[in-house]
Amino acid sequence: MTQPQTVTVRIMDKDYHIACPAHESENLERAALYLDQKMRGIRRSGKVIGAERIAVMAALNITYELHSKEQAQQAYAADTEQVQGLLERVQQTLESAE
Repeated sequence: MTQPQTVTVRIMDKDYHIACPAHESENLERAALYLDQKMRGIRRSGKVIGAERIAVMAALNITYELHSKEQAQQAYAADTEQVQGLLERVQQTLESAE
């Protein structure tokens, strides 16, 4: 079993030391960069003040993005299933016509 390594990420000018598996460090760094960008964007808007409130708004925005993508993926899967069903019906019709 591999030992976790400590990765230092910087979010809104503050360093955080986070333990994670070595093979996940790059993903953690990308996630931290994404969070930092979201939080800085919210801070730049000037509508939210305070690091905690900015973090909550960023978390809500990211959760909304994730939820929207999950819904789109579910719709795509349903459409794919429907198309597959139609293809099977066409195939059956072609086979019975032979």
